[in-house]
Amino acid sequence: MDQEERIALFLDYENLAIGARDHLGGMTFDLRPVADALAERGRVVVRRAYADWSYFDEDRRMLTRSHVELIDIPQRMGASRKNAADIKMVVDALEVAFERDYISTFVLCTGDSDFTPLVDKLRALNKRVIGVGVEKTTSALLPPACDEFLFYDRLEGVDVPPPPVRAKRSRPAAPIEAAPRLDAEAPARDVDSLAALVAQTVAGLQSSSSGTVTASTLKRTLLRKDPTFSEADYGFRAFGELLRHLAGHNVVELSGGSAKGDPDVTLPEHGDREAAFVLLRSVVRDEAGTDGAVALSGLKNKVRKVEPGFSEKKLGYRSFLQFTKAAATSGAVRLEWSADAEDYLLTSPAEG
Repeated sequence: MDQEERIALFLDYENLAIGARDHLGGMTFDLRPVADALAERGRVVVRRAYADWSYFDEDRRMLTRSHVELIDIPQRMGASRKNAADIKMVVDALEVAFERDYISTFVLCTGDSDFTPLVDKLRALNKRVIGVGVEKTTSALLPPACDEFLFYDRLEGVDVPPPPVRAKRSRPAAPIEAAPRLDAEAPARDVDSLAALVAQTVAGLQSSSSGTVTASTLKRTLLRKDPTFSEADYGFRAFGELLRHLAGHNVVELSGGSAKGDPDVTLPEHGDREAAFVLLRSVVRDEAGTDGAVALSGLKNKVRKVEPGFSEKKLGYRSFLQFTKAAATSGAVRLEWSADAEDYLLTSPAEG
């Protein structure tokens, strides 16, 4: 049975075109990068764009070549063109949702928070919703409402022109220092923080489900946590490439899986955790006071002085307390709440 996703694409075109022009160095919005991103997610069967097309003559030709149905919302004296276009797009999207059950995914190309109620309604109808918008013109309210949100400026094939260099007589060095922030070759996001997020997510999935955690399940969960998540932001071309990188650094382990290209993802069984428990026990023993106990508060910093790269999240624990409880369960340390100290106290079994 064909399980391919059917996608309906709706473009709030004025929002996109003006956002690209005003915030992406005057560039013209190009549908191709959006179409390429959606091709990886399913088959687009509905394509509609909403605007007063007398203002976007060249864009109209580009969209027509891409088989997009153009919905014209002419500007009339005394009328609100923006509200008219928004309402028409909402009505059409809901009509498609109710009349075409085979459409499983709706893509709303806009950064306008006014569409958040539509997103909520579509998701309540069991439709997956993907948003697309220019980052600087996208409301902070919209991405968290979606199942996935793609920033247009980060899509493959969108080449944002560099900002113009403005000469300054008094302080010529200032624009030179600011330029690298927008350079396409700027460093990717912190991969260490990503490793911690992945390990924590895998641990949570393993504890909440008796089944295996597949790569596709992990990716969906990461998107639920942050709809703007994209492995490309960390310098990886595909999610599988990211997982292989993390496996190479012993953050996760990959194995066969029931479907080709969708491996099972697990945390390393014991090695790293056992070593971390030994490290904790050693620090507790060295830092113990006259009563042989160490307070939990501040203990993590003491562990990091011995092992600067320590992170409980890389081991799959949500907090340092959860890590110490696991260490106590394994017998590496003893952990008890002290009402007098109003803190957890750790002792080494050898001290006990």
